[in-house]
Order: sequence, then structure tokens, then C-alpha cells
Amino acid sequence: MLKDKIVVVTGASSGIGALTAQMLSARGAVVILTARSVDKLQNVGSALKGPHAVIPMDVSQDDDVTRVMDSIIGTYGRIDVLLNNAGYGKFEYCKDMPLGEFADMMNVNYMGIVRCTKSVLPHMMKAGSGQIVNVASMAGKIGTSKSTAYTATKHAVLGFTNALRPEVKEYGITVSAVNPGPIDTPFFQLADPGGEYVKNIGWFMMKPEKVAAAIVSVIERRKAEIDLPWAAGIGIRFYQLFPRLADKLSSRMLNKK
Repeated sequence: MLKDKIVVVTGASSGIGALTAQMLSARGAVVILTARSVDKLQNVGSALKGPHAVIPMDVSQDDDVTRVMDSIIGTYGRIDVLLNNAGYGKFEYCKDMPLGEFADMMNVNYMGIVRCTKSVLPHMMKAGSGQIVNVASMAGKIGTSKSTAYTATKHAVLGFTNALRPEVKEYGITVSAVNPGPIDTPFFQLADPGGEYVKNIGWFMMKPEKVAAAIVSVIERRKAEIDLPWAAGIGIRFYQLFPRLADKLSSRMLNKK
């Protein structure tokens, strides 16, 4: 199903992006690796078995995104799948987080997805096919202490994803959301430099290989959404139905930052 598909992966230089790119390549996809660091991208690319390309791109810059996406379409003629994975987090109390950090995080995590999506959407609509997969987070469905900035970006990503889905359905385009909980990746080197959060929830953290495999499955099966792990997904549904009760029951467990 993925053989010869042109798949663009943002944030492909490490973590989930790199692992997913490897799995996609192993299934025969033509993987276009994008991120800011050329050296890291080339390192990831060297491990891919199939055809691929390494193209530096900064999702926070309008012109850069447009240039890169137009170049990919010019070279390959199409983009079959856009995997919007680029993003980062920093955990701090709202009162202590500088306004600039709120803006920067939103610019990368949310507006980066908007930029990439708008760059490929006209081409997918013309082709009458395509898939856009946005890596959001469980944080997009439930907020926890010290994550006001990060949580807001992921709520925005899910809102954008859910509103875009019906807009483009008639064009044969699938829009998917992947909502993982904490993953054992370099993400926390920046988000939690002191290591306290990782220490507190280490037992709950998912292996990156499991999340990457789930993303590949979402692409292959063209699923609209997946929550990871499944038990957390059930908890989120309970929270949405009974928020006050859920707060009382889970506040100590969730607020580990």
C-alpha cells in the first residue's frame, strides 16, 4: 500500500520522525526527510533502505516551507502523504513562562502544521487524493500543570485537524490525528531538562517504536484518529464526560511535572 508513495516527514531528524521514516522506507515509500539540521537528517537518511531525499526546512518560516514543498512537487510530481511531526515542548508554570515562548511554541507546533498543510493542499485537491497526518498529543485533549503553552498548541492542532477533515473529504483527502501520551524520546531533553517529570512518569512512557508503528498503521489504514496508549484514550473520554470528577480522581497522577 505504501510502495512508491511520496511521503514528506517533518521533524524527521530524530525521535518519532526518524523512526517513522525508517518504517515507511522499509515498506517501500519514497521518504522525504525534512527538518532544520542537515547533519542529523543525513544521518537518518543513511539508515534508510529505499529511495529518499534530505531537504532542510524550517516549519516556522513561510517562504522556506513554500520553497521546499514546491520543490518536492516539482521533482516528484505529487505528495501522497504529509506527516506533520515537527514540534517541541517546554514545561513551565504560566506565570514564569515568557510570552515569547508561548508565541514561539505556537509558531512551530501549530502554525508549522498550517504552513505545510496549506502548501500541499491545492496539489492534493487537484489530484483528488492524499493524506495529511498531524502528530498532536494527549495534551491536546487534557491539560496538566506546567504545560499551558504546550497544551494550547496541541489543542490548536486538534481543532485544526478536526475542522479540516470535513472540508477536504470530497476531494478524496484523508486528515488524521495521532495523539500519543509521553514517549521516551529526546523531546524531554528540552521539555524537562531537570528530569523530574521523566522520573515521575517513567513507568508510563511509551517506547518510540510503538508510536512510530502506530503512525504507519494510521497511514496504511487511513484512520481519522488514534489515541496512544489505548488505556489513556479511555481515560480521556471519561475526562471529557465528567471533567470535575476526573479532576478530583486524577489531578495528583497527571500533574507530575
